[in-house]
Amino acid sequence: MKRDERIVFTKTAAGDPGRVSDFLAVHTGLTKTRIKDAMAKGAVWMKKAGGRRSRVRRSSAVVRPGDRLELFYDAHLLSVVPPEPTLIADRTAYSVWLKPSGLLTQGTNYGDHCSLLRQVEIAFQNSRKVFPVHRIDREAAGLVLIAHTKKAAADLSALFRENSVRKRYRVQVLGNLSLRGTRGSIDLPLDGKSASTSYVFDSYDEATNTSTLTVEIGSGRLHQIRRHYHQIGHPVMGDPRYGTGNKNAEGLKLVACELEFDCPVQGEVVRFSLDGCLSAL
Repeated sequence: MKRDERIVFTKTAAGDPGRVSDFLAVHTGLTKTRIKDAMAKGAVWMKKAGGRRSRVRRSSAVVRPGDRLELFYDAHLLSVVPPEPTLIADRTAYSVWLKPSGLLTQGTNYGDHCSLLRQVEIAFQNSRKVFPVHRIDREAAGLVLIAHTKKAAADLSALFRENSVRKRYRVQVLGNLSLRGTRGSIDLPLDGKSASTSYVFDSYDEATNTSTLTVEIGSGRLHQIRRHYHQIGHPVMGDPRYGTGNKNAEGLKLVACELEFDCPVQGEVVRFSLDGCLSAL
């Protein structure tokens, strides 16, 4: 197999038990070094008879007859060095992180080393479990909650599901939005469901023909902010998917800058903000 080829391999083991790395080396033709790297980065999965499918990271892991192994190998993806997240607050049952643009919230079949969840595990030296609560787009930067207990994950997820979390974003869009007034809302359905995006106009830069806004959303439709501003002719700057004339070298100009909610863990209203960090984003 070519060194840069994308490989999807699935096989149920038979015969004597052996190391996962040895088994995959025999059946894929990849070197053990490459296989061990893929395992460490979350690209190898195992499903034991009657058990759950899970990632296999340890090179010493053993595969037994009846175990089902999966390898999702992408040489390019495995070579990527992920940007590091920043810890904003640690509340033991959950933590709050600044996710940089370019980092997924969760991993995929092809690995999780480029995901916030895995980076948080590594930051805590694998001493805490990590559970996703919500997510923001890979291209966006901003605040993300990560739960460390199942109860915290369930309670916090319920807040997002019930739209009980106040979410604010700093967004730069193409054009002069002050012509529409200093504040407003976009109420256009997305994917057949209602969606509302409200904003406050902050400033206009004539040199770049861009407006900076503070945005809030009640619902949480896929790419809601990006799609709404594209629909009204003011696409988000740096958006690789929506809009024309809005491309730039700095990437997507959308930052999830504030989260406020009635914390089920602490029993009080909490607010996490990037007020002091926005100039660097």
